Amino acid sequence: MTEATAHARPGGRSAKVRAAVHHAVEELVTEEPVEALTIPVIAARAGVHATTVYRRWGSVAQLLNDVATSRFSGDVVVPDTGSLSGDLERWMGDVATDLADPDVLALMRAAIGSGPEGGCACSADRHAQLGAIIEREQTRGGEVPSVGRAIDTLLGPLYYRAIFSAQPASSEWARGLVATLLAAIRREAPLGPGGSPTG
Repeated sequence: MTEATAHARPGGRSAKVRAAVHHAVEELVTEEPVEALTIPVIAARAGVHATTVYRRWGSVAQLLNDVATSRFSGDVVVPDTGSLSGDLERWMGDVATDLADPDVLALMRAAIGSGPEGGCACSADRHAQLGAIIEREQTRGGEVPSVGRAIDTLLGPLYYRAIFSAQPASSEWARGLVATLLAAIRREAPLGPGGSPTG
């Protein structure tokens, strides 16, 4: 995010310009190859001057990162079912459904293709949500994986299939990843006095 973006007024004309430009980007990534995405093209679609876009975002890569960060922040709600398995299964199902949307995939591929920061823009909020689910289970006293392991086991395969496969993951397949992770955690849990896992 550029300094101009960070200090932009949240309301008024600034908000309208941001919304128009974001909408233009979301439309264009579904219509054109990412290499055809330029500031003048985006500005024309948004109905604003190109200098306005340059001044606020600086480059197409920074603009794509801003759009992706906005799109992938709070787009999936963190559930509270009362159990780790229930929370993860519902959350993974929702993430898989979101990633199956062709427009979402188009934006994600464009952002990732714009540079290393693009991948972070598409996944940072979901990493934070997964961390919140695990932290909440810790407060319940349950056995939990590390956040890094959960990301690798759950989001890694899900994002790989979404980005590189012609057929994104189904919600059922995504929930199966949860079963794999939790089964591994149970196998590794230390045994209590009665021979059953503790925690």
